[in-house]
Amino acid sequence: KGSQDAKGSNQKRPQQQSTKQRGFPRDSPQVRLSKTVSWLLRHGAVSEGLSMRPDGYVKVTDLLANSRLKELTLEALKDLVEKDAKSRYHLMSDDDKVWWIRANQGHSMKEVKLDLQPILAISDIPTGIAVHGTSLRAWKQIAEEGLSKMKRNHIHLAQGLVDEGVVSGMRKSSEILILIDVEKALGDGIIFFLSANGVVLTEGDERGFLDPKYFKRVTNSKREPLPGWEGS
Repeated sequence: KGSQDAKGSNQKRPQQQSTKQRGFPRDSPQVRLSKTVSWLLRHGAVSEGLSMRPDGYVKVTDLLANSRLKELTLEALKDLVEKDAKSRYHLMSDDDKVWWIRANQGHSMKEVKLDLQPILAISDIPTGIAVHGTSLRAWKQIAEEGLSKMKRNHIHLAQGLVDEGVVSGMRKSSEILILIDVEKALGDGIIFFLSANGVVLTEGDERGFLDPKYFKRVTNSKREPLPGWEGS
């Protein structure tokens, strides 16, 4: 329930927290603020002493008390969540009027178990598409080994491309686009989910990989197929 605190949490706030925000010096203050909130909710909660519920929610008061966010207010946080183009966050107030926030996906903390919608058929994906964007540099290894969830809990797939209006799960800078044969993967027992902000997620196989045999078609950013990966 919304008003339930994390149980059994024995996390202690570090005596001295860093005040450094995430991001690059060239980023605007708003972008660095957003990257810091994202990092805390997806990766840094434990190391920063934030108490997190199993479903990924933390109290907004705890988040705002973090030294990296000393200038952030509840109203500014609401504005950040509302204007986030990728709908990364969910902000809510429980029955006791306590505010909670979580990242909708992208966690590396194994303790977080999100309430995700199972994908049992391609029709469960609104667009019927699952595509992964990556860099040319990373493609050579991916072509040989498959997609890896790496340190995250899931491999992330978008429901389309950025210029088609789909932004969640896809970087604008992607140089290589990998269209996934979800039906084939489902038939082989690979499990897929849909996050609250529309990102298609999978843990892959027992190794945490999505094998290249599930790559239906691979193109460059201009939609030109790569040799040998033309698909059908």
